[in-house]
Amino acid sequence: MEKLRVIIIGSTGMVGKGALLECIDSPDVESILLINRNPIDVQHSKVKEIILKDLFNLPSLRENLKGYNACFFSLGVTSVGANEADYTRIMYELPMLMAKELKDLNPDMTFCFVSGAGTDSTEKGTTMWARVKGRAENDLIKLGFKKAYMFRPGLIISRRGIKSRTRLYNIIYVFFKPFTFLLKRIPSVTDTVIMGRAMINAAVIGYPKTILESVDINQLGKS
Repeated sequence: MEKLRVIIIGSTGMVGKGALLECIDSPDVESILLINRNPIDVQHSKVKEIILKDLFNLPSLRENLKGYNACFFSLGVTSVGANEADYTRIMYELPMLMAKELKDLNPDMTFCFVSGAGTDSTEKGTTMWARVKGRAENDLIKLGFKKAYMFRPGLIISRRGIKSRTRLYNIIYVFFKPFTFLLKRIPSVTDTVIMGRAMINAAVIGYPKTILESVDINQLGKS
């Protein structure tokens, strides 16, 4: 079986860092390229990091992006207080630009995109962020990757000491920590370890669905 050579976009965030730690530990992963705006505090022989302050300049890295067969895209911003144009630039235009570039360079790539529970595939709902992410999902699937999976987690429990970059989320996680064992019984709840393993398994063994809700993520991440 061919080993994975993974590009992670968004590894300084909670989900992305979870994926990074699982990739480091996985025997299925041979090498990892991180594309970040700011450095991450993880050093490992598998890992190479490129700092790119403006992620829209990804085409400038073309020679560094060849030879990879999986991409885990977990970069995101909060929609709170954002207007639709600014939110669309980050959550639609950026992943589309990056995905098109990577697809051209690596036609056999598996692309995993983290959106979220409630994403609107019709693109016509009243919730702005759900419409934008729905459009992103739809158009990423249409690009024609060898395999493409849209991950829609609900509540994500942080593990392995990972913290969210959103202060409010960290406060919520601290409050709910004593109830973690109960939360894990809820089908819409997953965690950073399972998310990371699910993305790896999606690239290695695949999954029958293109859009993965939390139940699917948990099944794939535990397989």
